Amino acid sequence: MSKSSSTHSSLPYFISTDLSLFDMPLVHSWLTDTYWAKGIPLKIVEQSFKNSLSFGVFQRDGAQVGCARMITDRATFAYLADVYLADSCRGKGLGRWMMDMIMAHDDLQGLRRMMLATSDMHTLYKQVGFTSLTNPAVMMEISVPDIYSRH
Repeated sequence: MSKSSSTHSSLPYFISTDLSLFDMPLVHSWLTDTYWAKGIPLKIVEQSFKNSLSFGVFQRDGAQVGCARMITDRATFAYLADVYLADSCRGKGLGRWMMDMIMAHDDLQGLRRMMLATSDMHTLYKQVGFTSLTNPAVMMEISVPDIYSRH
């Protein structure tokens, strides 16, 4: 994976795809308390970010304040997952900026389909082009929402 970074012109933050900068125990602490990954083990968080096109939001001093990842073949399809911003950083435009940087990434251009699942952030994702399913009748899933609590 090529590593890239971008700075926010008016805020003291940068976004990077360099996994060596990520604070994986911190990312795990965020995700294990979410509605979509409750109880997820650290090892699975590490593996999922390693095997995805992962984005981290950092303060200029290197402290991580957010993350997201695109699960993608970099040719036809991508699925946005694990988008998170620390409580102290919400409401500053960082979520939109992170989404703009993700959507502009070279490896995500020209894809036939991008998808995501959300219960509460539809407004943000609509701003960068996501819509409700055009034809939900053709979509199927296997969903195991309690998988991490089974072990």
